[in-house]
Amino acid sequence: MAAIEITGTLQHQAWADRVIPPVEQVRPGLWSIPVPMPDNPLRYVIVYAFETGAGIVMVDAGWNTDDAWAALNAGLELAGGSITDVEAVLVTHLHPDHYGLAGRVREASGAWIGLHPADASLLEDRYVDTDQLVGRMTDLLEASGVPEDRRPNLANASMEIKSMVHMAVPDVLFEDEGPFTFGGWDLQTIWTPGHSPGHVCLWSERHRLLLSGDHVLPRITPNISVHSQQFPNPLGDFIDSLNKLRAFHPDEILPAHEYRFKNLSARLDALIDHHEERLVEILTLLGFHDGLTAWELTTKLQWSRPFDEILPFMQRAANGETLAHLVLLEHRGLVTRAGGHPFRFSVADGAARG
Repeated sequence: MAAIEITGTLQHQAWADRVIPPVEQVRPGLWSIPVPMPDNPLRYVIVYAFETGAGIVMVDAGWNTDDAWAALNAGLELAGGSITDVEAVLVTHLHPDHYGLAGRVREASGAWIGLHPADASLLEDRYVDTDQLVGRMTDLLEASGVPEDRRPNLANASMEIKSMVHMAVPDVLFEDEGPFTFGGWDLQTIWTPGHSPGHVCLWSERHRLLLSGDHVLPRITPNISVHSQQFPNPLGDFIDSLNKLRAFHPDEILPAHEYRFKNLSARLDALIDHHEERLVEILTLLGFHDGLTAWELTTKLQWSRPFDEILPFMQRAANGETLAHLVLLEHRGLVTRAGGHPFRFSVADGAARG
């Protein structure tokens, strides 16, 4: 199988050394600015800054922390500009490491903020009035079979990052294949739901560049979870969105984490293969242990570290991923779900068993 080719060699070395990479000029007039993420294994999000002649257009913004704000300002200064030069912030999706500082940038510069409407509609419930969101998450954890004494901790696990978003209503709502042209740059939004309902990638036909956000990363797979703020079949949407990118042939992919790379098709194949292998793993477990809950399956699956060592927020995300795979298996007619709380899953009649 073909493999990706790493092009962001300084970023790759920094990743191996577990340090923040340098600010780099990716192309004339295009800069990558790493913005640190506190207490997070990803360590940084990469903000991209386009020089337009009249100012700067940013893609993503970083967490709303003082360290992130300082790093973003310092990076823009290294690129020859300042925060007050920013004309627009194009946000790939609503997660805090991408959206968190967008409102603060707008206050400092007067920039407009762009986001896909499927994510824009979720901001209020996610970052302002969160009681209903926590309630729905508690219900989902109960339906998943999470023990009662664990539910409050897991349901509230993401509330600590609310402070990392400077809440701001977007000024512009992206359309699929919507074009943006500024100062010699062309960008087209590509709606790629899965990691979030409104995730977008950005494509430059003229420069043969794909800014892939969290949708396609060079080494890790993004979290794809069943969630009260997701579409019903998020993993199916994600795989469809991966295949949607096969129509584009970039010279280089600029992701929001890790490092730049080439050979998009190889990475698309690897991501889809990873999820197909996970689907087989779940079917095999259900073949040996009929009627498991999503939580029971989650604790039996192989993860990057022992499940008991994973932080509560990541345990909740892992359960959401398991549910996403189960839902896709249901859509394919390979798994059935018994009603009631908690849901219990079985291999469908006629499907292969482990």
